[in-house]
Amino acid sequence: MKIASHLFVHLSLLVIVSCYGGNGYDPLENALKIQRSRRTTLNHASKDLEVKYSYSQVYVGPQDGLKDADKITKLPGQPAGVDFDQYSGYVTVDPIHGRALFYYLAESPVNSSTNPLVLWLNGGPGCSSFGGGAMMELGPFRVNTDNATLSRNKHAWNNVANVLFLESPAGVGFSYSNTSSDYITDDVQTAKDSYTFLINWLERFPEYKTRDFYIAGESYAGHYVPQLAKLILQNNKIANQTVINLKGIALGNAYVDDETENTGMYDYFWTHAIISDEIHEGIISNCNFSEGATITDACNEYQKQAYAAKSNVYFYDIYAPLCSPFSNSTPSISRFDPCTGNYILGYLNTPVVQQSLHAKPVHWESCNDFIGAHWKDMPFTVLPVIQDLMASGISVWIYSGDTDGRVPVTTSRYSINKLQTTVETPWYPWMYQGEVGGYVVGYQNLTFVTIRGAGHFVPSYQPGRALAFFTSFLEGKLPANH
Repeated sequence: MKIASHLFVHLSLLVIVSCYGGNGYDPLENALKIQRSRRTTLNHASKDLEVKYSYSQVYVGPQDGLKDADKITKLPGQPAGVDFDQYSGYVTVDPIHGRALFYYLAESPVNSSTNPLVLWLNGGPGCSSFGGGAMMELGPFRVNTDNATLSRNKHAWNNVANVLFLESPAGVGFSYSNTSSDYITDDVQTAKDSYTFLINWLERFPEYKTRDFYIAGESYAGHYVPQLAKLILQNNKIANQTVINLKGIALGNAYVDDETENTGMYDYFWTHAIISDEIHEGIISNCNFSEGATITDACNEYQKQAYAAKSNVYFYDIYAPLCSPFSNSTPSISRFDPCTGNYILGYLNTPVVQQSLHAKPVHWESCNDFIGAHWKDMPFTVLPVIQDLMASGISVWIYSGDTDGRVPVTTSRYSINKLQTTVETPWYPWMYQGEVGGYVVGYQNLTFVTIRGAGHFVPSYQPGRALAFFTSFLEGKLPANH
């Protein structure tokens, strides 16, 4: 398929999407509904609890001169005094299909030559790591209300690491393919493409080849991150293959297990006064969310009642105001502007901005619903993959903003219980600037951290606390209790 056709397909796929986390828009729930209905129709459990990868030769393309071409001279509207280097562009992962993934790298202002490299992945499936992760959460800039200028995020994660944001899979954000069938994909292909991206990106940026490497992400990246980490560890054992120096992973408000996602969410609704005792009891009495179980009509009815009772509470941060003309009149715990997604949408669809990013002209959207709706295979659980990673010796952290209703703290705790690991450091409050930043418990081969007052997009709502926990993660130390 020619590039012109690709652009038409890419545009057509993105027409009906909305801002990630926008009021009433829930890409994860949309994808899960489709997957759950397929499981019911096919009446089968996942083929295998553990995602299997068969090694195939990884494409490595020529990278000479591409790093210099990718350097960003200046982002339109960026504030004065930017003291770090930025790069963005495309890495081809399949030259036959014309599949290329877009990245943005924000290097550290200080110690960039020695600081670790962190890959950040947003979820969805189908949502942008650049628009969401970089521009709304942990990147160096925030988009101002004029859709045209940027402010510095003083709590950006590139203060302590060189952060690489990857738009994955193809069809998300600025990433694309010249073959439209590539937009129908799954977990396994996404992991393979992300791995191919890394191998080629390290050829383009060889100074990072021996650097400590971490992967972090949130939401459906609870699938992406552990699967990619497992693939890296597996391929590191192959002779003559680039060894990626993976040290650890961090999973934020992560969808890792479908049973605990359901039980944890409805228990959270009940304990946070969103649903009644009667609805909660109806769900407990009528719903079996375990793999292979039949979801009864009574269960579906009580779930509908739960969603109706929730009304228009913002799912991703239950105490946040909605984006509306009156939003400024409602105080927010985190002071995060609920209309930020609209500013990002306007900024990233400005032609001069896309040119400065070396991006192909496209109508950029934060999420691509087509990808989530046509996801081919979504394992019921990735907990066995996480167990393998825990046993491998790398650092495994799970963190949770405690005001998220989408993948709430209860879900994370129930998932950890299924891992059946033992407590080494009992639950305690960790401190940030004289206040409780959250709570932490150290397990054998696993750390669990909560971030107080943060919703689904943790660094958006509590940027200072998020940077503090992230710094502890990189240092391999539990957050301080004083």
